Amino acid sequence: MQLLAQQRKKINAGSRKLKCQFFAKIAPACAIGYHADMSTVRNSQPVSVRDFLDGELCAKRKHEYLEGFVYAIAGASNLHNRIATNATVSLGSQLRGRPCQVFNSDTKVRLQFAHGTRFYYPDALVVCEPNSNDEVFHDSPVVIVEVVSESTRRTDEYEKREAYLSIGSLIAYILIEQTAAIVLVYRRSSNGFLSEFFSSLEAVISLSEIGCNLKLNDIYQNVTFPTVEQLREQELSYEQ
Repeated sequence: MQLLAQQRKKINAGSRKLKCQFFAKIAPACAIGYHADMSTVRNSQPVSVRDFLDGELCAKRKHEYLEGFVYAIAGASNLHNRIATNATVSLGSQLRGRPCQVFNSDTKVRLQFAHGTRFYYPDALVVCEPNSNDEVFHDSPVVIVEVVSESTRRTDEYEKREAYLSIGSLIAYILIEQTAAIVLVYRRSSNGFLSEFFSSLEAVISLSEIGCNLKLNDIYQNVTFPTVEQLREQELSYEQ
């Protein structure tokens, strides 16, 4: 039995190595932002969900999966990560000892549609009915947080919004700006999702369904907003 277990371990390791080599060939050569034309950067052949998940275990950068095609994710700035961490810590501290849990940007969300499966990496998410511990994704988030950058804005506000709002368990999709204290929340109501804007550091986003309040003061703790000149330089860099 021990010999059989050792042989199986070798077989699994060899299989994973082959899948990693395959994944490296079909994944994009460099990290990209979603402002690019996605049809020009996707891998040339469809990839199975199993191969994608196995490939992510050994990939050097994270990728998102859209119905058979794999896209590299651009690395985030320190400012982006600070805001995402602030939101995660704020939610996590309030949920300590409660059934719901907060997860960071290393956790995928799986969305299953009639036309295919998607996997995204939100900047933060809250889950009250988590998947099993041996899985690497969740199916039923109640809150999803994305920190918006110019390179991801179109995807966050359109593609991902449409996908996330189709999740039956979701109560709020939160979009956080980096350049000013502005947060857009899509909140579930009896009439579908309604949008709410918060634009003051004193503002508080109520998430009563999970017993949390997300304060903009906490979200933007230790954040220095860029000047007008810095914003112009950023815009020029994206145009080049």
